[in-house]
Amino acid sequence: MRYITPRKAAVGLGASHTGTEHHWWMTVSSAALALLTPSFLMVVGTALQLPGRTEILAYFSHPYPAIVIAAYMTLGMLHFIKGTRILIDDYLQHTARKVGLVVAAVFGWAVIATTLFAMARMLLATAQI
Repeated sequence: MRYITPRKAAVGLGASHTGTEHHWWMTVSSAALALLTPSFLMVVGTALQLPGRTEILAYFSHPYPAIVIAAYMTLGMLHFIKGTRILIDDYLQHTARKVGLVVAAVFGWAVIATTLFAMARMLLATAQI
């Protein structure tokens, strides 16, 4: 028979040993996304008003718009991947759970890779102009 003090139970982080860490990560990432969202909307709104391809490429070659877009999309997709993991664990079982986890992770990482590739491509296209 095992006796565990309340402190020892709290340090163990629960049955899965990651619940508290996951909760804090989701809380911090959602706060960061809340702070990044106005900047992201300003950057995208400004880019939508630009008349041509050359102006858009020049705009995204500046550090502020490029960093805001890359940070927002990367953090947003990591938040999405962790959030959908909980959703999938709660509502799907067996093979559907495994497929759902793989699809969510692949989708999230594909969006991150596509965003970073597009930002790098715009930067290189501006260097050639």
